[in-house]
Amino acid sequence: MKKTTVALLFGGKSGEHEVSLRSAASILKALDRKKYEVIPVGITKEGQWRSDPKFLEAAFPEILQSGSPVLLPAEPTENHLLQIHSKDKKISNKARIDVVFPALHGTFGEDGTIQGLLDMANIPYVGAGVLGSAVGMDKDVMKRLLQQAGLPIVPFVVLLDYQWRREQARIIQEIESRCGYPCFVKPANLGSSVGISKVRNRRELNPSIQLAAEYDRKIIVEQGVEGREIECSVLGNDEPQASL
Repeated sequence: MKKTTVALLFGGKSGEHEVSLRSAASILKALDRKKYEVIPVGITKEGQWRSDPKFLEAAFPEILQSGSPVLLPAEPTENHLLQIHSKDKKISNKARIDVVFPALHGTFGEDGTIQGLLDMANIPYVGAGVLGSAVGMDKDVMKRLLQQAGLPIVPFVVLLDYQWRREQARIIQEIESRCGYPCFVKPANLGSSVGISKVRNRRELNPSIQLAAEYDRKIIVEQGVEGREIECSVLGNDEPQASL
């Protein structure tokens, strides 16, 4: 039986780079090598694509600078991962891809950008499409859509980093009026709890917003809620199935 060739993408430019490496390690362990031919593609923090068979051997994938530079063209008739010769930049090898498994986290991975590239290249991939990925990544947009659909959400305030520098007094008043304390300060476009702070009083607001601004120019502040966190997975296209 012919194996399905899977390109596993991991690493990336976001603040969740290390989280992505751990996800890739778990996926590598779970993939049945009798059914799937895996091509590991590591993306450095600078956005460079690298591939090396050694990535398959590591329990914790590392993106090595010694890996071969690779390129995924958006040309829909290609469906190939192109290996670029490091010295003369010529294409030295082609590997046909059947499907891409993005194990990327955060921006440039879960926000619809890589999904758009794969759609243009006409390569099937695991996970949500461009719109679902983009909406799911931006907490501000997602909360507004949920609110419009009539779902209950906690009070929140959205601000941009430059607004905080110019209008701190007004924003503090708005946060205290809408959210109160404790509240949570988050980068709007990031996950895995990176850049998130629990704020218990006014004194803690500024350092928490400064931390979130290191990861995103858009920041969201939410009212604190004592509750149970429940995760629900959904799988499928025309007839999706939920885990709960």
